[in-house]
Parts: sequence; structure tokens; C-alpha cells
Amino acid sequence: MTPTADPDTAPRPRGHACVQSYLATLDNSPGVYRMLDAESRVLYVGKARNLKKRVSNYAKPSGHSGRIARMISETASMMFLTTRTETEALLLEQNLIKQLKPRYNVLLRDDKSFPNILVAKDHPFPQIRKHRGAKTEKGAYFGPFASAGAVNRTLNQLQRVFLLRNCTDSVFASRSRPCLLFQIKRCSGPCVGRISEADYAASVRDAEDFLKGKSSGLQEALAVEMQAASEAMEFERAAGLRDRIRALTQVQSAQGINPRGVAEADVVALHMEGGQACVQVFFIRAHQNWGNRDYYPKTGSGAEAPELLQAFLGQFYDNKEPPRLILLSHDIEDRELMEKALSQKAGRRVELAVPQRGEKAELVENATRNARESLGRRMAESAAQGKLLAGLAEAFGLDAPPKRVEIYDNSHIQGSHAVGAMVVAGPEGFLKSQYRKFNIRGDSLTPGDDFGMMKEVLTRRFQRLLKEDPDRASETWPDLLLIDGGAGQVGAVAEIMADLGVEDLPVVGVAKGIDRDAGKEEFHRPGERPFALRHNDPVLYFVQRLRDEAHRFAIGTHRAKRAKAMGATPLDEIPGVGATRKRALLTHFGSAKAVSRAGLADLKAVEGISDSLAETIYGFFHERG
Repeated sequence: MTPTADPDTAPRPRGHACVQSYLATLDNSPGVYRMLDAESRVLYVGKARNLKKRVSNYAKPSGHSGRIARMISETASMMFLTTRTETEALLLEQNLIKQLKPRYNVLLRDDKSFPNILVAKDHPFPQIRKHRGAKTEKGAYFGPFASAGAVNRTLNQLQRVFLLRNCTDSVFASRSRPCLLFQIKRCSGPCVGRISEADYAASVRDAEDFLKGKSSGLQEALAVEMQAASEAMEFERAAGLRDRIRALTQVQSAQGINPRGVAEADVVALHMEGGQACVQVFFIRAHQNWGNRDYYPKTGSGAEAPELLQAFLGQFYDNKEPPRLILLSHDIEDRELMEKALSQKAGRRVELAVPQRGEKAELVENATRNARESLGRRMAESAAQGKLLAGLAEAFGLDAPPKRVEIYDNSHIQGSHAVGAMVVAGPEGFLKSQYRKFNIRGDSLTPGDDFGMMKEVLTRRFQRLLKEDPDRASETWPDLLLIDGGAGQVGAVAEIMADLGVEDLPVVGVAKGIDRDAGKEEFHRPGERPFALRHNDPVLYFVQRLRDEAHRFAIGTHRAKRAKAMGATPLDEIPGVGATRKRALLTHFGSAKAVSRAGLADLKAVEGISDSLAETIYGFFHERG
């Protein structure tokens, strides 16, 4: 009698046989599928209009690209989730990809928000400023801009032409004479009554028209107004209007690359080479080019251009509002489905187009050229970075060039406002999205105890890593730790890592050498004699750059924390007093100290402060004595 295998202990099929085993239980519903390896790690997330048909394609033994064939061979199990529509499946697919980061999917690594220009509308004389994040404040938003630099340039132009204020409401309320911006003709001085509320409101409307692309009509209106002022013998006003027209003309002449026939669009262009990809995104708003940004998505072990670009669009617009028109360098899979998903997200129609001629095609060609040049520069930099990492491995006796180097540093002033900082470098240079800052919160630490601070930072860092990825399957585990310090710091770090059970990570301390001169650094490894590198060794300069970047990031974090603490007031501790009410109180009374001395009737007179909140504020300071 031949024994039968126990189904619980029998080896599970892999590859095509594994995929085939699921077909009998699948129906024709739309949905999302996940392919997992033998250790239940997600290899790939995909969506399907018909799950059974889609999965049956993977069950075929031939006809797959090398990438898909490798993925199928590693598949040991699958998971499925049905949806009502294919659009829902597409949105769910992109959410799962961003959350799970599967190895064979295209992954967008950098997904930060973009800055906007905000014309605040909660003050009689609106402030114009840069804004990033959720659009919760009352006012008009213009954007997105590709970078903070693009916003700052536009704000500078707006100040020159329209003389709008950028000071905070509290500074505005405390002015008794015009500031420097008024003297250099960058502000109209509303804080001291140099312009009426009606005239200032007209300037705000003109600035909004400019940001909406209506600058030509604005220039004509200013010319008419200047002529009228001149005829009325108001020569000073006419001269001011003349200066504004000149500034506006200069701005327009500097924007010759702006498209005339495209009012609002994102231009998305892809270039692939050597297994790497670059996507350039240009932002066109109000017939103006508001800058561009390049992205380097992971190609999922060899995805083709249509799949890569579709995945990029889904992840890129996951937390951003898409424009009405998106111009593409390549057509994508399921373009109509992506249009439907983006339109559903935006609450209006969104069109995807691959232009073949005319101005739109020129915009795409320009973006594609930028993508090609950016990728070329990145590949050249990566080659140089690879040589430096190989030199680092040789200098420090590592088995292979490190793919992730973490550099740690602390910053404080006599123990106050202490912070720890971690910066990360790899084959692509500094990975700023991976930087981390740590607010030192150990109450038992002696002020200035660098060993204690480093212990807290490393303990928090690696306890979390051990919890989230104990098998070290992700790319978040470092191959090398660089510590700013000598033998004492390295010995302390080695003890910390031993207590955590992580004793196989190389640790190197970088200490200032003789006379603390750069170029004479000594390197320390646990249990070994210190050593130095040649004065002109490129690896030495590389390590100096790594250490200096950690030092810069730590000091910047410390300064930000100290500045925030200096700006804190007792009002922050009062329940019900948020940023808006705090601003109203400080504007009305001038300082937190004046608020603490105010009577109940005076507090009730502040706009936005209810009777009950006024009693809470009064009681807070009264109880505090």
C-alpha cells in the first residue's frame, strides 16, 4: 500500500503549477491579485478586469518576458481581492504597491508634496506666501510648483510688480513705520496706512490674474491707469505705475519658454537606458512653466515603458490633484481606465494625451530631452559613487561594497534641545528621503552625555528595524554604520548593538586626528587599532563628505528645535487655543504676557474667542498664579 502524503506537510507547488491551482476557485470579477514567494513576501501586485483570465495567462508555461518568467518561478502562493469595477481595482492596486513595495512592481521612491502660492483671505490686507501641505487655510491657492526655488522666484516677481506684503499678521500688527521692503519698493506699506484697503484689494486681484495667466490684459490696464494719473498731474503715482509695468515686462520677457496654447497641463516624459529610468514632470499652469522635477522609479526588474509610465502615473497622483491635461511621451496600458480613475479622483475630466505634432509635441520633446540628460548625469554619478563605495569596502575590510551606509551624529548645547541625526548614502548618493531625526527624550541622561544620546538613538532605530523586518529582507537594513567619534564611541556602540542582538553590522568611528584637522582623521573599529588613510585618498574625502552631511543635518535639526522652543508660549498649553486663536490673541494684546494679565471682559472682546474659551484662558493664567 502506497502511503499518501500529508497535505499539511507536502511541499506546495511553485511557479506555473502554483498559479494553475488557483484557477478553479476564481471567477470573472475585476480585482487585485498578489503573488507571494515561499516566505510569504509579496513579489508583485496587479489588477485585472477579469481575475480568472488574467491569472490563467500566468499559468501558461511559455510566452513570458524574462522578468515575468522569473516572477512566476518564485511564486509559491497568491492572494485575491475582488472589487466592483476595474477602476476600483486600479486605485487599490496603486495603494497596495505603495504600501507593500513589491520587488517586481515599478516603484516611485520620491513622493513628496509640492509647494503652492497662497493668497490668504483671512485679513483685510491679504498676505502672499509659500504654502506646502493640506489646503485648509482660507484663501486662493496657485500651483503646484516644482520646487521651493520656483515658488520663491515667482513670489519675488509678484512683490516687484504688485507690492503685496509677505509679513505675518503679528508683525503686520506691530509695525509703527514702514519696513525695508517698502523702502526698496517691494511692498506698498499697508501696515502703516500707505495704501488704502480698496487699492490693496485691487493689487491682490491683479496678482491673482497674473497667476491665472491674464498678464497681457493687466499690462494694458496699468498703462491706462498710468496715463490717467499723468494727466491728473499725479506724477508720483504715475511713476509707481510705470515701475510696475517695467517689472511686469521684464517678468514676461524672462518667461519666453511659456506655452501659448497650453493653459494647464503636466508634461510627463520617460527615458530608459541600461535598465534604469528617468521620468521628467513639467508643470504648466496659467500658460506658465512653473518648473520641473525628475524621478527615478525602480523598474521592477525590467518593466517596459508603457507599464512603467502607467505605474508612475498611478503612484504620482495618489496624493496630488491631477490637472485637466497630462501630456505623455509614451502611450500607456489601459489609458482610458487611467483617465477614468484620475477623473474620479479629481471630480472633473482628466485627459491623457500623447501628442504627435505642434506645440504640445514640442513640450513633450523638451521634457524627454531633459529626462535623457538627467539619466545620463545620474548614471555617470552612480558609476563614480560605485567606485567610492568599493574603495570604502576595501579600506574598512568589508565583504562587498555597501548598498546602504548610515551615518549618525548628535547635536546639543550643554545638553539642551538635544537631537540625534541619521543620514543615509548608497549607490545613488545621499538618500535624503531616508534621513531621520531623533528627539532625545531620555530623562535620566546627564546633560551632554554623548554616549547616552547615541545609545538612545541606536536603540530606537534598531528596535524598530527588528520589529518591522526581523529577516532583513528589505533595503532599510544598513551594511555599514559610521559614527562621529573615536574608540570610546565605537566601543559603546558595539555594546549597544550586542545588547540588541545585532553584532554582524560593521561599525566604524571617524575621529578628528592630530590638531583636529580635516585630512588627518583616524578610523576606529571595535577591538582593532586605529588607522588612517592617505591624505589624498578619494575615499578619505568621501568619508569626510558623509560625516559633514550628518553634522549639517544634526545642527540644522537642533537649530529648528531650539527656534521652535524659543517661539513657544504658555498659550500653546491652553486647551482649545490653536494656531488661529493664538494668532488672534497675540495680535489683539501684543504678547503672551499681556494675554496673561488681561481681564475676562477684554478676553471676550477678542474676535474668535467665545465666552467659555475666554473663561478657560482667564482661569488658566489665574490658577497658574
